[in-house]
Amino acid sequence: MNLFQSAISRFLVFFITVFSCAALASCGSMFSKEPPGPVYDIRSTVVLSGPKVPPVVLSGVGDRVNKAINATVRTEVYPRVVLTIRILQVDRDQGYDKSQTSAKVTVDAASVDDGTVIAVSSFTVLSRSNNADASDEILAENISARIRSIFTLSAGSE
Repeated sequence: MNLFQSAISRFLVFFITVFSCAALASCGSMFSKEPPGPVYDIRSTVVLSGPKVPPVVLSGVGDRVNKAINATVRTEVYPRVVLTIRILQVDRDQGYDKSQTSAKVTVDAASVDDGTVIAVSSFTVLSRSNNADASDEILAENISARIRSIFTLSAGSE
């Protein structure tokens, strides 16, 4: 009986070791560094929206992205572009506790040289706030953070 238990425990240790190694190897691929996307030298930005988007969101996104553009230093020559940020829709009072706000955003990067659009990004941003006064500022920061991430911009100083 002792020999049988010993064989089972050895098999279990071997199986767990192999399974753990396989799990770690698959997790390693999740953290692999993807090659960076194209980088642009952003010269300015314009923020547009429909009539139902709060002005605080528009000005907040514009101010934050412009600060990030001014804070970003490029050491190499990249295509010069102008960003057009369109906040297509803002939906408030979502979620089970009515504290979630979402915004659908499209960003176009147009060449400074000839005006052709060379990059487009569309995304939805979610934010959460129980304070109605701060929800627009939080949404503006979340949209700006996503744009900074997509276009590799510095955070800028507040």
